Amino acid sequence: MKRSLPLTALCLTALITLSACGSSSGGDMEGMDMGQESSPAAAPTARSGTAASSGASDGPSAEHNGADVMFAQMMIPHHLQAVEMSGMILAKDGIDPQVTGLATTIRNAQGPEAETMTGWLDAWGEPLDPEDGMEGHDVGDMGGSATMNGMMSEDRMAELASAEGPDASCLFLESMTAHHEGAIGMAQNQIDDGRNPEALELTATIVKTQQAEIDEMEQLLAAR
Repeated sequence: MKRSLPLTALCLTALITLSACGSSSGGDMEGMDMGQESSPAAAPTARSGTAASSGASDGPSAEHNGADVMFAQMMIPHHLQAVEMSGMILAKDGIDPQVTGLATTIRNAQGPEAETMTGWLDAWGEPLDPEDGMEGHDVGDMGGSATMNGMMSEDRMAELASAEGPDASCLFLESMTAHHEGAIGMAQNQIDDGRNPEALELTATIVKTQQAEIDEMEQLLAAR
């Protein structure tokens, strides 16, 4: 693999950076506990205490199986990339307000969901990354064009970062549609095999909200 750090750690660092930038523009990330964001090494340890508090008040159920663990481990970086993509489009000028509104909704939903899942892993005593890393889970090296469950490659992320105006809007909508479709496929595996009640509840929410967002994005693309 070409990365020197685990994908999840990189994504967590990106989320902290994005939230720090967004806090000065109306508090879109309000409700997310970023109390340790001043330390570059804080991302892996943010799982203890603060992240877990974003779940149920009594903490997540201890009942879980391997499917629950894998769901959280794989969905966290998936969500955090969606947050990063949304931050990219929100930082640009000349973007359709419908697109920026959708990006804001995605960022505000998936950031806290990623923190909730991080809290589950902490409560279950499970690592953020699979024991065998992301290898064996169709992630590739994140440098090509085909990656895990709709995730964007590094090349595609760079393309989104450099795109402007209507081209950026179209690229975001196309990429996020594929990203959401991948998340729904991951969620279906959890519905079939998972056991933890909180994880199953979040899975149902992911399927419902992301399918609705897919429908909205397809309508926006069709109108262009």
